[in-house]
Amino acid sequence: MKNIVSGIFLLFGSTILAQNGAVESGVYPWNNLEVKKQETQDVRSILEGTTRDLELIQAEAITLFPGETPDMKPAREPLETMFIIKEGTLEVSIREQTKLLGPGSIIMIMPGDPYEISNPKSVPATFYIINFIARKPVDLERGANAGGSFMVDFKELEFKPHDKGGLRNYYKRSTAMFENADMHVTTLNGHIKSHEPHTHSAAEIVLMISGNSQMQIGDKIYQATAGDLYYLESNVSHAIQNTGDEACMYYAFQWE
Repeated sequence: MKNIVSGIFLLFGSTILAQNGAVESGVYPWNNLEVKKQETQDVRSILEGTTRDLELIQAEAITLFPGETPDMKPAREPLETMFIIKEGTLEVSIREQTKLLGPGSIIMIMPGDPYEISNPKSVPATFYIINFIARKPVDLERGANAGGSFMVDFKELEFKPHDKGGLRNYYKRSTAMFENADMHVTTLNGHIKSHEPHTHSAAEIVLMISGNSQMQIGDKIYQATAGDLYYLESNVSHAIQNTGDEACMYYAFQWE
């Protein structure tokens, strides 16, 4: 099995050196993303820039065609990378473990760790890929001591119901880039507000899985549906609400 990841990084490498400016808090709609067609995959650029804690954050979505595993030169290191599967199936190998992962599953790769990803099925697989370069020095030992690279199968997550819907926890740990990183999936019942406007020091990505929502960010209101991404910079006031009759679901990922 060849390594798709290096192929994606080559694409990233063409834009990393050109990136500049702070990423703005707001919504990045799926339907507004330009599709760049390549031989083995379609690519959608979502956001790219700097944040309070990051020299670089870069998010794209890849639709990998059936049976494809591109093998291309790697680009800039060190990167910490998270994959989130949107549709389809990926075969993922980390160290001695190989798994087939479906929608909702994630892969977190520490800088320099070897891994392999491919699409073994007869239909395309779409996944988000988010790259991070921290402003603070990379701490490879901290990432290794916390468990190194890992993957989480959505089907194995425990659903914990509560009065507003429910929660599935992916992880809460240190990484090579971050002293603290936390990710979960929230299910929010129809017309429910998750919480009142609040702030926290960690920046956050909220990525819609299903349903419809609105996010108050500062004094503005943004709308989002499945596939759309909210970005919330450190200490920016925000609050999310389900605007539909049915439950909505979204990933929430924080780091600092």
